[in-house]
Amino acid sequence: MEKEEVGGNAEALAMIARHAAAGARLREQFFAEQAARVDLAAHRTAVALAKGNKILLCGNGGSAGDAQHLAGEFVNRFLIDRPPLAAVALTTDSSVLTAIGNDFGFDLVFEKQVRALGQAGDILVGISTSGNSPDVLAALRLARERNMFTIGLTGQEGGKMAAWCDVLLAVPHTHTPLIQEIHIAAGHLWCSLVDHYLFENVQAIQSALDAD
Repeated sequence: MEKEEVGGNAEALAMIARHAAAGARLREQFFAEQAARVDLAAHRTAVALAKGNKILLCGNGGSAGDAQHLAGEFVNRFLIDRPPLAAVALTTDSSVLTAIGNDFGFDLVFEKQVRALGQAGDILVGISTSGNSPDVLAALRLARERNMFTIGLTGQEGGKMAAWCDVLLAVPHTHTPLIQEIHIAAGHLWCSLVDHYLFENVQAIQSALDAD
């Protein structure tokens, strides 16, 4: 059996250490400052799902991947076996995306899908590290008009998204990879907390359900 090669370049190892340390600090800061917002996002999502509403998610590039990842956690399962939950990533239908982009422009690729699928009481999650993606902004604006609950995952102060999100989860950093790492960590906690409210502690959302 050949001996496994082990890297040891000092500069590369220093890069790894710096990235790991920066990510650990940022993760701790984010959750210390925004735990209540993550919980609020999960609580409102659980109530919406319990009432028969759904989650729509959108983003570009890596954020599109996050939207699809999180939709998959809801539709299949996260950590516990439970019924599938209604979630749709608006980033996955290439025919819809290219038709809208070709006929009306890329800025409307999510907005027109929200117009087709979104209803009052649904959840729209917009993911943009800059907070300024025009297609995500257009979807959030329409969601607000339709009385949907809007959640934003972004960086820094939230950019233009801040004005259109009921809950804004803004990672206090400018480095896109680190922002995206915190986004998926927050997304995983969101999934876990939604399961908690729906299947382990429904009493915590009962008053909101009884209000209807």
